[in-house]
Order: sequence, then C-alpha cells, then structure tokens
Amino acid sequence: MSTSKTRSSRNWLAHLWALSTGRFGLVVAGLVTATAIVSSFWMPFDPQNVDIAVRWSTPSWLHVFGTDGTGRDILSLIMAGSRTTVFVAVGAGVIATVLGLALAALGALTPRAIRETVAVFVDILIAFPVLLIAMMISAVWGGSLWVVIWAVGIGFGVNIARVTRPELRRVLHSDFVVAGRASGLTPAQNLVRHLLPNVAPVFIVQLSWAMAVAVLAEAGLSYLGFGAPVTEPSWGSLLSELQQYITVQPLVVIWPGLAITITVLGLNLLGDGIREATDPTLRRSARRRPAAELHEPEVVA
Repeated sequence: MSTSKTRSSRNWLAHLWALSTGRFGLVVAGLVTATAIVSSFWMPFDPQNVDIAVRWSTPSWLHVFGTDGTGRDILSLIMAGSRTTVFVAVGAGVIATVLGLALAALGALTPRAIRETVAVFVDILIAFPVLLIAMMISAVWGGSLWVVIWAVGIGFGVNIARVTRPELRRVLHSDFVVAGRASGLTPAQNLVRHLLPNVAPVFIVQLSWAMAVAVLAEAGLSYLGFGAPVTEPSWGSLLSELQQYITVQPLVVIWPGLAITITVLGLNLLGDGIREATDPTLRRSARRRPAAELHEPEVVA
C-alpha cells in the first residue's frame, strides 16, 4: 500500500509540474522559501545599516536593486522581508487548517442540531472580510505579525470549513466509509483514514489561496501601519516608506511591489494547478481538448 501511495503522489506531483500554472507556482514558492532560509544566515548587507554616502544609488554590482534614501540596500531589505512573508503565510496556513478542519468535522459528523448551529456560525463569520477582522483586532491589541496571522487564519479557516463541510458530507455516505464503520472504526479513525484523504484536494487548494491572502494581507496591513512593527522587515512597510519618493526615485518602489505581486500570483496559480492536478475530470477534459481541436472542421466562407 505504501508503494502505491508513493507512486500516486509522484504522479500527482509530475502532473502538477507539467502544468504551466503549477510549475510557476512551485518555482515562486520555492524561491521565496529559499530566500527566507538564506537570509537567516547571509545577506549582502545589514538591512538596517545606514550609509548616507550611497543614498539613492542606482542598481549596480554592489547594490543590485539600489539603495533607499538612508543608504540601506534594497536587496537586503527584500531578502529580510521574505522571512516575514514566509512566517505569516505558514502561520496563517496552520491556523486556517486547524480551525477549518475542526469546523468542517463538527458541521459534517455531529448530530443535526450541532451541524446546523455550526453552519449558521460559519455563515456569520464568513460575512466579515479578512482585512476588516485584522484591523479590528489591531485596534484592540495593537499591530503585530500575530494579529495578521490570527486574522487571516480565522478568516480563511471559516472559508475552508464552508468548502470542506459539504465534501465531508458527500464522502461520509460512500461505501468504503460505511464499511470502515461496520468494521469497528471509530468516527475519529474514519475521519483520518477515509474522509480527510478524500477531501484533501479541495482543502489543499483552499489552503494555498489562504497563504496568498496572508501575504497580501500582511503587506497591506503593514502598508497601513497595522501589520509588522517598524523593527521587523516587511515588504509592505518598505513599500510604504518608499512610495513617498516615487516622483524622485521611481525605480526603488518597483522591487517590493514586484516581490508582493509575484509571490501572491505564484501562490494563486499554485492553487489553480493543484486543483487541476488533483481533479480527474479536469485531467480528462485537458487530454480530450487537443484531440478535439485537431478534428475541428474548418469554416469555409
């Protein structure tokens, strides 16, 4: 069984890599993660080092992305900010996973009264946008990375619960789940062995989108002053600092904005690629499409 599982996971990853969206998403996610790891022990310059002599330097071999108005190296600031990005994305993903699966299980596997109560609770929470939740929490406890992580985790955990709950209800009535229940498996064992693996594709797609929203929310909240503190490097706070000089040095604003855009785009496309790689109906339609195009009759005027 372990061999078959390994083979199926390899086939799934191979299909994901064959897709242009999946390949782009994997490359972006890997590059951002690698940058965060490397920046923990090496950067070209100290990101907080101020050197007035080289302020507003244009891109060169010494300062690849140039410097800001205080002489700080832009590349080092972006590398340091990648640690914040990865930390927020992973932290929000963990919270969204735990909360989403817990609410989905309560809304699918419990008696009817509890199921309906959980469904109403989820519908109420899903009406509040993630950024609004983060700003309300920041107004009470102050701005920090943990505020962003908890706000995005709660917001997308509710989304995961809403999408995963009907899938759990559908799989719950499958023959293999009924057979597992008849063989003496407890509800928790049935959930781990049969239910969660069968809803994993839907869940993973939602999780990748949650991480993309976490990156965007952290950048947006830091830009507005509700996110990372001043002492914590962040792409959003860097963009906020540099945008006031856009008429003087427009090039320096491009780099943090480009980092945010590519990261969010890569995570969103990774979610689309995972959805296509794990959905057998989309695989079959993708295989049939070229053949249909080859036999498409020409229209003669």
